[in-house]
Amino acid sequence: MQVIQDKNVLSAQLKKYKEDQQTIGFVPTMGALHEGHLSLVAESLKDNDITVVSIFVNPTQFDNLTDLEKYPRTLEKDIELLASLSADIILFTPTRENIYDGDITSKTYEFNGLEKVMEGAFRSGHFNGVATIVELLLRTVEPNKAYFGEKDFQQLQIIKKLVALKELPVKIIPCPISRELHGLARSSRNERLTKATREKANFIYNSLITAKSKFGTKSVQEIKESVTNLYENNSDFTLEYFEITDEDTLTPIKKIQENTKYRAFIAVYAEEVRLIDNLALN
Repeated sequence: MQVIQDKNVLSAQLKKYKEDQQTIGFVPTMGALHEGHLSLVAESLKDNDITVVSIFVNPTQFDNLTDLEKYPRTLEKDIELLASLSADIILFTPTRENIYDGDITSKTYEFNGLEKVMEGAFRSGHFNGVATIVELLLRTVEPNKAYFGEKDFQQLQIIKKLVALKELPVKIIPCPISRELHGLARSSRNERLTKATREKANFIYNSLITAKSKFGTKSVQEIKESVTNLYENNSDFTLEYFEITDEDTLTPIKKIQENTKYRAFIAVYAEEVRLIDNLALN
């Protein structure tokens, strides 16, 4: 498996594959790889001639410097996991200076309000940072397809909008949420939880299941109140937000309309670790 750090070296190598009309799949990650990431890589390997995986902990999408410092970095283990999938993967591990050309700042984007709700409301500048690094990576790799997990569903919708706005010639492939056996959405942040809390953290998924069970028979306000009550009665977890939105616009709703897809979104603190999840409701 090749590991390339310089974006110019990567671009030059990928150009040869493109000249041979080979298709390129791309999976951008921040490392600390788990089964969820590997499922995206496996999908790309199945669909494309060449698969590029990037590992880069992007500083511009963190509004909390402590969170950035504590983000797990496990490059040697990540390389072993990727190599176990295929020897044909190209791993791209740029430095901050290399991928940003020395200017480590975010661009400012307008995504028709997608960036202002939920994660955007609670994490200042987060989606500008995400969109900046994703645009840089997509312009470097120039893949035919790029794979993103639905755990970060709001991010997924914003990346789709980014690709449309910038007219980038790539197809975005959404992939289902990968979950641990008891339901907790797989996340690199899970590694920061104690074993006891991690075992209890299926509570987050179960609260979404509870919301789904009430959807269609209870009002949106009643569903939100029932989820809030669950967290008020559980001292292990602190609810930051719970929203029910239109799946396409991500606009929080007050009433359920026919012929519209809805999704529940949640952000929770466990032991000072911030966890997010979501679930389709219909």
